[in-house]
Amino acid sequence: MEDQLDMADKKVLVEVVKMAQKRGMSGAKGAWKDFLNSYDKQLGASLSDPSRRSKEVLAAFLKTFTDENDLKLFAKVIQCHSNRALTELFKEESPQHKSPEQRLVRLTLEHPQYPSEYSFPSYEEEWVVIKLKKKSKVMRSTNLVAVDCEMVLCEDGTEACVRVCVVDRNLKVKLNEFVNPGKAIADYRTEITGIAAADLDGVKCSLSDVQTSMKKLLSHGTILVGHSLNNDLQALKLDHARVIDTSYIFKYSDAPFQRKPSLNNLCKSVLGYEVREKGAPHNCLDDACAAMKLVLAVVERGCDTNIPCLHDVVPDSEVAKLLLHRIPRIVPIGELHRAMPGEFRVEPKPSKNARGDTYSALAVFSSMEEAHRVYESLEGTLEKDSFGRSQKVITFHLSTGTEANLCVRETMHDNSLGQLLKKRAAEMLDSGELKKLKASKIGEIEVAAVNQCTDHLKEIERLKEELRQKDLQIVNRCEDHSKEIERLKHELSQKDLEISVLHKIVQQHKEKELRRKSKKF
Repeated sequence: MEDQLDMADKKVLVEVVKMAQKRGMSGAKGAWKDFLNSYDKQLGASLSDPSRRSKEVLAAFLKTFTDENDLKLFAKVIQCHSNRALTELFKEESPQHKSPEQRLVRLTLEHPQYPSEYSFPSYEEEWVVIKLKKKSKVMRSTNLVAVDCEMVLCEDGTEACVRVCVVDRNLKVKLNEFVNPGKAIADYRTEITGIAAADLDGVKCSLSDVQTSMKKLLSHGTILVGHSLNNDLQALKLDHARVIDTSYIFKYSDAPFQRKPSLNNLCKSVLGYEVREKGAPHNCLDDACAAMKLVLAVVERGCDTNIPCLHDVVPDSEVAKLLLHRIPRIVPIGELHRAMPGEFRVEPKPSKNARGDTYSALAVFSSMEEAHRVYESLEGTLEKDSFGRSQKVITFHLSTGTEANLCVRETMHDNSLGQLLKKRAAEMLDSGELKKLKASKIGEIEVAAVNQCTDHLKEIERLKEELRQKDLQIVNRCEDHSKEIERLKHELSQKDLEISVLHKIVQQHKEKELRRKSKKF
């Protein structure tokens, strides 16, 4: 451990010390400030910001820790930084003579969403960091394995992995296990995961067992493949730097990075088949194989990663949806059918913050018209989301009799929505309602425009007044400064006068003394 501390960069040591501070950790010489008081008699804890201390001081503090768990935690954080440094170095290297596998790793690392979606809390308990050695053959390995997981919603509001499948590049199954989450499950999401309570009866395989197997599979720089792989790594509590994310490397040719393609759409567009039939639950073994096949299509066949944005690639279910969000964690997925009328299937959305108080889901309808009709029928408070899109805040009753709130927003595809509006306009034209609607809408738009302009004018006036006040403050300060300068000038003039008078007195005294001495002689 001491060698790791001596070799680590200062910014890494700063992060480790700050983490120790946050957790209230103490070594043989106490906590960070206690250590400074004993280590540095001159400054002590008065300079406690770790970033303003030398690397030697930071390392000396961390070397006071002897508890094995503390040392393991420090080693994990240092290893995370080491992995990130290696991947950054890998990104900066010349792409010449690189293998296709390495090019896909590079594409994943350079995706705009990689820094945010792959920044895991790896230092937390139960997380495992796959160690990358600084050997060139490790960073240049072309070994591939693909993974996919199924997650359930637990009663504590977190998501847990209950099945994991791993295949190699020959599609040979390397791991296919049901996992006991070790805590109570609130919703198995059977319609999505295909897993029911009976599937986990008698299962003894734990997340720790899976992590041990994954460490063996990913040793020596093996590249991990998956679709939206960050969700699987989050569920496995596994941090691995050499990854290929198929949702990153493939992009629609007319909208790069703006919309990630689904695994089903990718398979239909690139491989010529769909992973699953419409409405069928997921199968993580099929999904892992599909992700591997997509990567091999690029590696072995040289398939282009730009795919056409074809409308027939997007099934109806992709556009006939309502977004349900800000759902309290205490509300099980199955209870969402109480929130809205109609027949629909619920698809939970992956949570970016598993410890958050709310989650999101999609209500999937059989048609766009049905989804729109249900949204229009909902009674609730109409408001705007952070992007200015309309949504409704509705209240509904759970089976327990308690009330819960959530937000509902339409998520229709632009073209589909346009067709629906045209159809509705034609119906209204026949009934003579269109002219009334136009007049009403124009009036609403005019009122909204006037209100918006009024708000803008008020804001402009407010800013003008604020600027005037600041100008006045500046002028007052300048006047005060001018008065102070004049006062100092006057004071200086008085001092000069006093000095001049003193000079004359001294000169007169000298002359009198000379005359007195001359008379004696």
